[in-house]
Amino acid sequence: MAGNDVPASGRELKFRALTAELRRGILDGTWPPGSKLPTERALAAETGLSVTTVRRAYEDLVALGLVERRQGAGTFAARRPDGEAATAADRRIVGVLVPDTTFYYPRVLQGIERELAAAGARLVLACSHHDPDEEDAAVRRLLSSGAHGLLLVPSLHTATDAGLRADELLALPVPAVLVERRLAAYGPGDPTEHVCTDHEGGAYDAVRHLRALGHERLALLVRTDAPTGAPIESGFDRAVADLGLHEPVRVRDEPDGWNPGRADRAVAELRRAGVTAGLCFGDREAALVLGAARRAGLRVPEDLALISYDNEFADVAETPLTAVSPPRFQVGRLAAQILLRRIADGDASPLHQVRLRPRLVVRASCGGAAQGASGRKSPRSES
Repeated sequence: MAGNDVPASGRELKFRALTAELRRGILDGTWPPGSKLPTERALAAETGLSVTTVRRAYEDLVALGLVERRQGAGTFAARRPDGEAATAADRRIVGVLVPDTTFYYPRVLQGIERELAAAGARLVLACSHHDPDEEDAAVRRLLSSGAHGLLLVPSLHTATDAGLRADELLALPVPAVLVERRLAAYGPGDPTEHVCTDHEGGAYDAVRHLRALGHERLALLVRTDAPTGAPIESGFDRAVADLGLHEPVRVRDEPDGWNPGRADRAVAELRRAGVTAGLCFGDREAALVLGAARRAGLRVPEDLALISYDNEFADVAETPLTAVSPPRFQVGRLAAQILLRRIADGDASPLHQVRLRPRLVVRASCGGAAQGASGRKSPRSES
């Protein structure tokens, strides 16, 4: 694990992992109330850790009220007050790490919360704020909270070695399911358990819809900051090739580069190339292109049809935007289901590597009836 506090990482991570493991054992009944835990020396010999590390773990559990020391007798799982049965603390604890809680992930979290609540499990949330160092610290906090398993949205796309980063996560002392992240470049060599949106499929369906409406000269307009960008481009390119369309126009820029002036230049480029339709990632960029088209005297969708990728606020644009809508809620819910099964069954559970295809929500910016993945018309449209 990387981070600014790496000098303590070896000892500290082992200490936190041991504390979390002991806490889980006490809460799930491995050591029932009143039972004696191993001595410090016995546990050190069993785990390969130092006696000092074991002692620190026991002291943490004492502070949490989970164990008690009896002089001359040893360390025991704390007894509950009379009449106090299993409480919320005895439920499965699931740690969830997301990079952001304000954009994209709120619906994912709702899906996770729904499933965990139905299963009687408890969620502990951490946010990395897109900072790799904070991501590592957050994982350590989740382990210290006693999490039985983790749902992680790690920064694989910015890691120097994505495979090594994935190996670090797989080596954590509890099972981890990745959410909206996978090692796509590894193909069948990807060892991670994950639930992701099929962004390639979403972009492919958008192009197929535009082609069904008669458009042959398309553009792809994307921001270049997100891991979503690469699969969207891949799906777009595959659809263009499969459908025999003209070489598309591409407009790429950093998020800060997208502003009304940049959108005006993009629309001018599209007009020169004879483009009649475009796929924009994401909603903000699509709204900027929509405004630029209006300033250029173009009618949407008559002169320029637009599809946005994200569907966060596409419906409130000046002209409501047709949008590819990732199944965020379902991604979160399914990821939680898979993790709970992994926690319960361990290695007996098969490795899940799931991709959910987005749906196309048709609004005024391109018109026409949505096409399903099979090419049949879908009722998912809005006026």
